[in-house]
Amino acid sequence: MFGLIVQKELREILTSPRFAATFGVVSLLILLAFFLGARSFNAEQERYEAAVQEQLRQLEGQTDWLSVVPTVNMPPQPLAALVNGIANDVGRSARVLAMGLLRATGSRYNEEPALAVFRFLDLEFIFLVVLSLFAILFAFDLISGEKERGTLRLAMSNAVPRDTFVLGKLTGALVALTLPLLIPLLLGSLLFVAMGVPMSGEDWLRLALIIVAGLLYVGAFLGISVLVSALTEKSSTSFLVVLVVWIIAVLVVPRGAVLLSARSVDVPTVDSVLSQQRRLRAQLMVEDQKAMQKFFAEQMDFSEGGDAQASIGRFNEFMAQQAEDRKAKLDELTARLEEERRNRQSAQQRVAFTLARLSPAAAYSLASMSLAGTALDLPRHFLDQVSAYQEGWGRFQKERTGSAGSGFRIIIATDEEREEPKAIDPRELPAFNYQPLSAATVFRQAALDLGLLALFNILFFTGAFVAFLRYDVR
Repeated sequence: MFGLIVQKELREILTSPRFAATFGVVSLLILLAFFLGARSFNAEQERYEAAVQEQLRQLEGQTDWLSVVPTVNMPPQPLAALVNGIANDVGRSARVLAMGLLRATGSRYNEEPALAVFRFLDLEFIFLVVLSLFAILFAFDLISGEKERGTLRLAMSNAVPRDTFVLGKLTGALVALTLPLLIPLLLGSLLFVAMGVPMSGEDWLRLALIIVAGLLYVGAFLGISVLVSALTEKSSTSFLVVLVVWIIAVLVVPRGAVLLSARSVDVPTVDSVLSQQRRLRAQLMVEDQKAMQKFFAEQMDFSEGGDAQASIGRFNEFMAQQAEDRKAKLDELTARLEEERRNRQSAQQRVAFTLARLSPAAAYSLASMSLAGTALDLPRHFLDQVSAYQEGWGRFQKERTGSAGSGFRIIIATDEEREEPKAIDPRELPAFNYQPLSAATVFRQAALDLGLLALFNILFFTGAFVAFLRYDVR
């Protein structure tokens, strides 16, 4: 009986104008998303490689590693082209001093502001908006429409169990909506690779999980549609109610949750952190100047017969120690301020996401962004890796110059000893090797939202079943 109901539902949907329109629109949008994503990735890859080469070119002719301030760039990631998340909002490059607070700059929307207005066409948008609306279109009249056509009373007169009837109708609608999705997804994936986008095994696994999350999300809206259809007498009323639910779930709840969290938890701005760091640096510089004057007065001996070279050596050692002490104090302040800011930011995000997850739309967005590596952890992950590079850069400078980029040295050379400074070798510049989050890590991050999407499917189907048990089929 269940199979017959599914076949009947599939036959009705596949031969309807709704299916033809859905298949055409969804296929076009998915193929367009893969095509534009591949072009975007290739353009970003060219910009990234050009930035790396430009930095090496600028180092040519320089003679002192202390004057070098490298800029590291986040390389483009394949899945970020399909699920943009916040990848285009955050900074993708950072200037690396030997010490101090790191700040990412150069978001894509700063370079191409029109994209910030219209955003990108990606898989998240297609699932979040287009397919959820088509789910409503397919399922809003599964119960009330059958009653209006008089076929519901006929089906119930054949002693069809109500749970079998509801499950069969819902399964048929889900299969009918999945068919126009899988074919263009397969073609889009082939197009993605054909256009030169490198996809690893982990990338394919994460893309598959993104699609699974999307199907769970579509299933949730099918369940909502059937639930509302089982609570209303007319299909027109059902459509209106489901549309209002869609607006609240997709547009109102996620944005309202962010606004409420911003009002409930204050987060220190980056500018305030930089201001406190600048004040401490200025204070330490004043203290260093006083210490340097005292050292000159008490321990420097340039008198006739004095050992000038020994005095210079002691001074350089003194200033190197001062630089290390200054760096330690700045690093301590930076770590404390950054930890405080991160804690407040994490608290704000927890409030926002807890409220937003009342909507399946928010759960799907968070799951897909986590799986694609474009969630809110992206800027922190990037800056953590830049921070590790900063430590290595400081060690590199100290090995080459004897100072970690913050010291002050005096060098005295006679005419016989004076030589033209040698140009540095740009190829010695330490490379920045960005490591994206692993598939295991992003799956752990997305597990809660995937579980919520599954729970939404169970709850909405259960609600539809209970409502249909009490439904007047006459």
